[in-house]
Amino acid sequence: MEFILTHKIDIRRAKSKDIKQIFSFIKELAKYEKLSKDVVATEKLLNDNLFGKRKYAEVLIAKFNGEDAGFALFFHNFSTFVGKPGIYLEDIYVRENYRNKGIGKALFIELVKLAKERDCGRIEWSVLDWNLPSIKFYKGLGAEPMKDWTVYRLTEIQFDKLTSKKEF
Repeated sequence: MEFILTHKIDIRRAKSKDIKQIFSFIKELAKYEKLSKDVVATEKLLNDNLFGKRKYAEVLIAKFNGEDAGFALFFHNFSTFVGKPGIYLEDIYVRENYRNKGIGKALFIELVKLAKERDCGRIEWSVLDWNLPSIKFYKGLGAEPMKDWTVYRLTEIQFDKLTSKKEF
């Protein structure tokens, strides 16, 4: 029996020319997560911070049969306990009509390859509690939820409040 390949998944590192597509993915993800109102990024801001003098994060682009299907945006963190860098996956997104075709898994495998190549100790990310399809997917990869940890965040509003105080 001869196997015929019916589709092709390609994962590549994003370049500055991809900024419109990256921003489109970000807006689609925000809509899916019901957080569209929180997107204040612009293409210029993303381009400056992803591809400018100092690159704060990296992006992988997934194509399915040549069509833009998804992305993963990540950056390095560091574990003092492990003594090594890690990768923090800020966002992973696969367009709805491309889900369940192995694209998310392909993005994760590429991220794992990068982590191994860079001698990282781990890959971490956050997931919204209500996002059961993603949680099921992550557990299917072998990922485990962190127990006893809660994510906290300071935003620019708090930065200004904290730095304007004269005493603590």
